Amino acid sequence: PAGGRVFAFRDARWAPDPLLEPGPAVRTPQPVPLVIDNGSFQTRAGWACAEPAVPAEPLLRFRSLAARGRGARAGAETQVGNDLGSPEPLRWLLRSPFDRNVPVQLELQELLLDHVFQRLGVASQGCVDHPIVLTEAVCNPLYSRQMMSELLFECYQVPKVSYGVDSLYSFYHNRRQNWPCSGLIISSGYQCTHILPVLEGRLDAKNCKRINLGGCQAAVYLQRLLQLKYPGHFAAITLSRMEEILHEHSYIAEDYIEELQKWRSPEYYENNMHKMQLPFSNKLLGSTLTSEEKQERRQQQLRRLQELNARRREEKLQLDQERLDRLLYVQELLEDGQMDQFHKALVELNMDSAEELQSYINKLSLAVEQTKQKILQAEVNIEVDVVDSKPETPDLDPLGSEQSLEDVESINEFEPLFAEEQPEVEKPVAAVQPVFNLAEYHQLFLGTERIRAPEIVFQPSLIGEDQAGIAETMQYVLERYPKEQQAVLVQNVFLTGGNAMYPGLKARVQKELLEMRPFQSSFQVHLASSPVLDAWYGARDWAVEYMNREEGWITRKDYEEKGGEYLKEHCASNVYVPIRLPKQAPRTTETLAPSRTLATSTGSACDQA
Repeated sequence: PAGGRVFAFRDARWAPDPLLEPGPAVRTPQPVPLVIDNGSFQTRAGWACAEPAVPAEPLLRFRSLAARGRGARAGAETQVGNDLGSPEPLRWLLRSPFDRNVPVQLELQELLLDHVFQRLGVASQGCVDHPIVLTEAVCNPLYSRQMMSELLFECYQVPKVSYGVDSLYSFYHNRRQNWPCSGLIISSGYQCTHILPVLEGRLDAKNCKRINLGGCQAAVYLQRLLQLKYPGHFAAITLSRMEEILHEHSYIAEDYIEELQKWRSPEYYENNMHKMQLPFSNKLLGSTLTSEEKQERRQQQLRRLQELNARRREEKLQLDQERLDRLLYVQELLEDGQMDQFHKALVELNMDSAEELQSYINKLSLAVEQTKQKILQAEVNIEVDVVDSKPETPDLDPLGSEQSLEDVESINEFEPLFAEEQPEVEKPVAAVQPVFNLAEYHQLFLGTERIRAPEIVFQPSLIGEDQAGIAETMQYVLERYPKEQQAVLVQNVFLTGGNAMYPGLKARVQKELLEMRPFQSSFQVHLASSPVLDAWYGARDWAVEYMNREEGWITRKDYEEKGGEYLKEHCASNVYVPIRLPKQAPRTTETLAPSRTLATSTGSACDQA
């Protein structure tokens, strides 16, 4: 059974990305598109080329993270993606261009794109002459797209760009019937989970819904659970290890409450519990010093503190004495009648009168006397401590030895297994040492944690989030359509994204649909063939098919004429909603009141929208 196995953390280090040389098929007869799946967890990049010489898979895969070094040479020490080696030593320096699933830090996004172009061998004179196919968030804000277009067209001088939604590309790659088709996409990634209805091959953007939970929140939740369960291993329970547990040891329960009842059984627990072996750390065992060594160390620390305090008191006493001598010298000038020098000295001391001078002299004299008394008292205490710390020869007290023997006898009374076999007096130290399994102390026992962390996408209330889970959101989206369209949508429920890799997700969605759909109605749930990479594969399929068409491509001329937020729609893109500024009516005395009413109604309509 799996419960008897022990799993070691791989703690795999990321291998730096190689410098790739593009083949001639990438350049001739024309530059082929470069496909970049710009995910909040991982960036994937590769070529969209129908030639067999070019690999039909992403050539680069790295975490969407960058770490900038500190100090004057920070620019030269910036590391991106797999060049980081491991995220844990740099956890507090790591930066991501994403806020949730939307890129907002464009200087960090530029670092990621520089890394892609450099490692793929296309960074030529700061100009990238390949078309770019880039994924973006569902219902991406116009401001984010405008900044991304500005970066690509102004910084990299790309000839044309196409934006698409990652989950729609995955849906396009896994299409099971003649395109265009309809379906309901459940895309659960690192930061968000989306429910996307697709009607006749086009995204119905008005009825899309987002849940602000994903793999990141599950990893943080699992880390808190295990840190509370094993406070002695607090530092060893890192986010990277939690992600490893989620990827390889977690699953989604078909019925969460029923599964928890199963885990209450000791036999089920033993058979399904996974043990994660932590690396050995001597710090976790505590200090191996004896009580005498600990006492000696404490005394040394105490003596060092006493010496440090004595040195500070002496320095303070010297400063106060010098100031007091200076004030007494000024007072002597007054007594000798040297008024000019006295007033000049008062100005230097920032004092106004002889009374103020006398007040300062009295305060300093009192402070000097108190400091001298403290120094004397400290010296006496140190001498007493030295006398007390001298070793004394212990007297052999027969009463004391009898008392110790009585203690041993009383201990042996509670040990029936050993009381008859060993004599009471010959071995006075008869206390049984507890059996300590060093290997088990460094193990994490994963029980219900295996299902509790992934469950948050169905029950966000587990981590205190006031949001609806996947099942409730899916039902809410379906109810916005007439029954005929509902029946069409549920015939093609499509699961994609990183969280679709959890075992049991498909069965859980089928169970939820069975509960919410009418009696004897049919539905079908499909899982992406490769939930993590299908977005890139779908974008490649689209780029190869539409390479020589105008549909879906934003050219540099379009960018200059219509702005950075402009989008050319295609089968896997967002819906373009241009900015429409209402024309203001001419304000006259006759139309002043109606115009105010119009502005109020327009504002309320915008609020409702």
